[in-house]
Amino acid sequence: MHPPSPTSSPTSSLPTAAPFPGLVDGRGALSGAVTSALRSGSAPRYATGAVTSADAWGEDLQLALYLLYELHYRGFDGVDDAREWDPELLRLRRAMEGRFLDAVRGELPDVPRTVAEAFAPLLVEPVDLTGSLSHRLETDGELWQLREYAALRSLYHLKEADPHVWVIPRLTGRAKASMAAVEYDEFGAGRADRIHARLFADLMADLGLDPTYGRYLDHAPAPLLATVNLMSLFGLHRALRGALVGHFACVEITSSPGSRRLAGAMRRCGAGAAAEHFYAEHVEADAVHEQVVRHEVVGGLLADEPALEADIAFGCAATVLLEDRLADHIRDAWDRGGSVLRRPLA
Repeated sequence: MHPPSPTSSPTSSLPTAAPFPGLVDGRGALSGAVTSALRSGSAPRYATGAVTSADAWGEDLQLALYLLYELHYRGFDGVDDAREWDPELLRLRRAMEGRFLDAVRGELPDVPRTVAEAFAPLLVEPVDLTGSLSHRLETDGELWQLREYAALRSLYHLKEADPHVWVIPRLTGRAKASMAAVEYDEFGAGRADRIHARLFADLMADLGLDPTYGRYLDHAPAPLLATVNLMSLFGLHRALRGALVGHFACVEITSSPGSRRLAGAMRRCGAGAAAEHFYAEHVEADAVHEQVVRHEVVGGLLADEPALEADIAFGCAATVLLEDRLADHIRDAWDRGGSVLRRPLA
């Protein structure tokens, strides 16, 4: 089992020895079954048909998936590491993954079949940025909204690039070498203080947020959990290696312009030097990464396995779909004058 988690000051940077996150309470039958199983060490107990009747986009199924995926990252405080490969938990996870993937595919009836078709809309900056969340934050965002946005995004950014590493052993030649080169940059190019997860922890400290890994899981709604679950799903399945590469390429292509706007938002709101630096760092780095990923990682993979082109296109389209769903959820909440979080920030 993991040792008890050390405490962390809300204004500290990412701890040198990162704590294991604590379990949160379930939000329904499935996530409740997972948390109970992990706390007790027993098999998950849930009704026959619970997965098929669950809302694939809902809080219950998305939290249950997130908890099970987290066993492959850092696990949970007090939970035996061996539960990562518990067959009953894996059986439940597999059933929920099927529901989730079916729902994603169901929202993409006209999914692109080629890389060119999938990437083309992403390579041109839209003239009208009205629907862009980063544009809204840059022009009209308030500090409380930046804090909410950072708390949500921390569920990925405190493990930034981790799910994409899983694809490296599944690649060869150009694709493998180039993917490893990009990931090397994501992990600080050999410098612990420049690991992107560390830079995001510093951003959180500037915003008065707790940078402890997994701290805001209980605050995050289903649309945010789904964005992280998608990359975990793609990363853990070798059969979905093309989709993961498509996901990664989509992220790198869209990151630089959005990061430029978010750096402006942090600067305008006086969020702090570290808060601005995180996004400023991504403007330059991801502009370079985009070229490497598109031409060398994607190009290399297509040269080695041309049959994966439709999977790469699907991974890109699925990423756009889930990011759009999250952006709509955030805008709807803020337009009503409310919080996007399930519970208020301290």
